[in-house]
Amino acid sequence: MSKPRRSVQFQHRGSNAHHGRRPSISDISEAVSDPGSPGPRMNGISEAGHDEKEAPPQSEYDKKKQTFITRTIWTLVMIAGFFIAMFAGHIYVIGIVTAIQIVSFKEVIAIADVPSRAKNLPFTRSLNWYFLGTAMYFLYGESVIYYFKHIVLVDRVLLPFATHHRFISFMLYVIGFVFFVGSLQKGHYRLQFTQFAWTHMAIGLINFEAHLIVNNIFEGMIWFFLPASLVITNDIFAYICGITFGRTQLIKLSPKKTVEGFVGAWILTIFFGFAMTNVLMRYKYFICPVNDLGANIFTGLHCNPNPVFLPQTHTIHLPLLLHQPPVTFSIAPMQFHILVFATFASLIAPFGGFFASGLKRTFKVKDFGESIPGHGGITDRMDCQFIMGFFAFMYYQSFIAVYRTSVGGVIEMAVQGLSAEEQVEVLRGLGKYLVGQGMVGPEVAECLAGVVAKRRK
Repeated sequence: MSKPRRSVQFQHRGSNAHHGRRPSISDISEAVSDPGSPGPRMNGISEAGHDEKEAPPQSEYDKKKQTFITRTIWTLVMIAGFFIAMFAGHIYVIGIVTAIQIVSFKEVIAIADVPSRAKNLPFTRSLNWYFLGTAMYFLYGESVIYYFKHIVLVDRVLLPFATHHRFISFMLYVIGFVFFVGSLQKGHYRLQFTQFAWTHMAIGLINFEAHLIVNNIFEGMIWFFLPASLVITNDIFAYICGITFGRTQLIKLSPKKTVEGFVGAWILTIFFGFAMTNVLMRYKYFICPVNDLGANIFTGLHCNPNPVFLPQTHTIHLPLLLHQPPVTFSIAPMQFHILVFATFASLIAPFGGFFASGLKRTFKVKDFGESIPGHGGITDRMDCQFIMGFFAFMYYQSFIAVYRTSVGGVIEMAVQGLSAEEQVEVLRGLGKYLVGQGMVGPEVAECLAGVVAKRRK
């Protein structure tokens, strides 16, 4: 049987059959130097033996242009989605914050889960998500119980979960802790304890601060929207000022940040915050605490505004040498508070971004993920927002919040501090008071008196 001639090609042999000869060293080097090609090539000849023109490499200008277009489109999409959710109601904004913290947790955990041997350890990733779920159950439960006592404390099903919420959360955590200890394997202790510590750090830096942002939403939409908008506009102003007259590098972690851009953005952010506050204070939808999760921009909210939003008259006495009468003007205290918010958003919140940059350099990654085309991961966009939300909560609770007795607070004291008989007695006394004020009919008091008499029998 005669041997086939060398000039015959067999397509099923692929790239090893180029004119019947073995590939040379130069052929192999060319194939290795192009790992991104769909299949092995040698000397510009495809597997089928046809000449194929290589696509011209994309220029640096084209790459930047494409990135800019993608980044701009997704920026507009995010802004539109944010405003739609904000006008649709508080519950939708809370949903967005919840989604953001879950994705951010996933991205932060992923960059530390680099060692391939971690994939061979049972329950490593499952425990990460279990601890996240436990933390969210505890944190969200705290918020719901605090802001909706008048609902959860009068419901027969929810009452046991509300009164024993912290103990239930603790036991859930203990179950995960015991499960983690039981899953420890010899030779992998350092890796497993590193993952354990990293998970808790992520929960503390992301989920705890996101929980405080949710509390800000419950206190009033302005305490969420205003801090977030200050951070976003400060970032934009810093970029504009930096490329316009920036010369001096600010910090080595972010080489493109300049002192001039940093200071210029601070000044412009103060002006923006002052103007935006003046607009938001006019709408109760933004300044009222949440008392109806079904409310939206069209239905609005109703409340007695916090005194911080009410204009107050101030008088400035000019020096006698000027021979001018005193100057009187009205301004809301919130206009002074916004100076502090804008200063923190400009001078302190960016260090959340610097912290994230240092974290990425530690693990030698460019972005935390690819959740947002053109922007990287969710964490890359929210690194400053978490610390800003934390500050907004602490500042509001310390200097702005007005603590009054609420219906939920009274119900909580009655449920947890009084016996059943005492609760009925309180109800009877309230009935008499309401009858005396003419708010209810006498039959209500008689009905309550009959209930008390039956309880005593």
